[in-house]
Amino acid sequence: MTKQNPDDLVRATELIAGAQALIVAAGAGMGVDSGLPDFRGKEGFWRAYPAFRSAGLDFYDMASPAAFEARPTQAWGFYGHRLAMYRATVPHQGFALLKRWMGAKPLGGWVFTSNVDGQFQKAGFEPDRLYECHGSIHHLQCTQPCGDEIWAADDVHPDIDTDSCALTSALPSCPSCGAMARPNILMFGDGAWVGHRSAAQSRQLAHWLSQVERPVVIEIGAGQAVPTVRSFSQRMVAQFDARLVRINTDDPRVPSAMDVGLPMPGLPCLLAIDDLLRQMKSA
Repeated sequence: MTKQNPDDLVRATELIAGAQALIVAAGAGMGVDSGLPDFRGKEGFWRAYPAFRSAGLDFYDMASPAAFEARPTQAWGFYGHRLAMYRATVPHQGFALLKRWMGAKPLGGWVFTSNVDGQFQKAGFEPDRLYECHGSIHHLQCTQPCGDEIWAADDVHPDIDTDSCALTSALPSCPSCGAMARPNILMFGDGAWVGHRSAAQSRQLAHWLSQVERPVVIEIGAGQAVPTVRSFSQRMVAQFDARLVRINTDDPRVPSAMDVGLPMPGLPCLLAIDDLLRQMKSA
């Protein structure tokens, strides 16, 4: 782990305090402080889902449309367990801090996330200020797909056998054609994802970006194994002259000396910044 420079925390706080608009760019590490599992590497995945260890199946195997064809009850066991877990999870305090900081800015803010867990909505963020680039587990689509319909997963209440991580209740089905349904999530090797919901969010973000100047991006828990969030943050720096505050315990490196990398877990770092913001206000 990179050693923390106290001056960097102050610089990050000053960037956030002076911003006219904030963009939160959140990867999988954002949910760890809420108690959500970390799937990094096979061991991390198998700790969360030991039933797949003996079969030699890893996250990439299960987070795939092929899993719904080859082993549908286990694919839905995996995603059904996650759906129930995300519904039961309480977003950590850092979500509320970010929401408050964004709300205080003249031009507000936006969330870009690769997470499919719906935690930002659960924490009270406005749905029309969210871009879920990989979709959402709280929405479904047809596995075929027979069309471009996306519908809420509200009626899905999966029963899972924890020993085998297999669905024991009925497989969700498409209301149009009766084929098996699947989460509306962009998976690995996924040519059947129905992406118009996320595409609409992308257009809304692009419209907002056209009205802001030099936003500050707060990137949290975004690794390089799936670099979607990091790539987005660096595109904001390159195309919109944004400044970047990157919070990442493993790799906090930033594109330029004008940006700040903080080698800290998400929640402790956000709490430390909030404390400094309060000190600045009272000074």
